[in-house]
Amino acid sequence: MKQYIIDELRLGEYEKIKTYLDKNIGHSKMAGIYQVQLDKNILTDIQAEHKECQPFYFAINIKPDLVSCELLIRSGNKIRCNCISYATEAQRNWIIQFIDSILKKLEIIA
Repeated sequence: MKQYIIDELRLGEYEKIKTYLDKNIGHSKMAGIYQVQLDKNILTDIQAEHKECQPFYFAINIKPDLVSCELLIRSGNKIRCNCISYATEAQRNWIIQFIDSILKKLEIIA
């Protein structure tokens, strides 16, 4: 699985991130897993065409020592479809900027 990982979290950072995600993304359905909806402006042509598969999202997995962002773009309504794929360069950059902005806001990274 392709992922963007921030590891070696310090004491207290896990709770700051978890609290932020719970408040702004919504409580996770599975412990530590959050689904973040992708911006519609960066969908691929096939993702934009597949209205029945929308919304599209990526997953954040948070553990006491790391944050992992999957670079697989999933459908909110289907398990298998040709619109589900690894992030394009634009989507990958958006995901990285998304999580980095949270970590900067929480003063975890400079």
